[in-house]
Amino acid sequence: MQVLVDADACPVVVKEILFRAARRTQVCVTLVANQYLRTPPSRFIKALQVPAGFDAADARIVELVAAGDLVITADIPLAAAALDKGAHILDPRGNWFTRENIQERLTMRDVMDQLRTSGIATGGPAPYMPNDSKAFAGQLDRFLARHSKPPGAGA
Repeated sequence: MQVLVDADACPVVVKEILFRAARRTQVCVTLVANQYLRTPPSRFIKALQVPAGFDAADARIVELVAAGDLVITADIPLAAAALDKGAHILDPRGNWFTRENIQERLTMRDVMDQLRTSGIATGGPAPYMPNDSKAFAGQLDRFLARHSKPPGAGA
């Protein structure tokens, strides 16, 4: 099991939570972005830089993801594609994308896109708050406790 992060728009605090979790649980965390990312030295943390381009990071994550992996993203189409490959999807606010809610989220995203295209101001997402990082950290910890092997455990 690995953790793949859609890192271009991922809040810094979420990356820091993931870095601590990688060191603590010895789970491989890979940040994927189309810009250079600085990561702390660790054999469990790496960054992949993809060429600039629309959805290049998303496409790379879909290439790399396997059933049982965890993907961190707020990107709904990426979440849908990763779910199709059997991955678990957590957004940076601590909300899960699931087979039960993904279609509703895709539909709402499309409606909001149509409204924006027609000139209606829809506003953006709410600001990222300390409660969001706490919710994310809690969900991540519960997930890793269930799905990762403890450090030192055999294969």
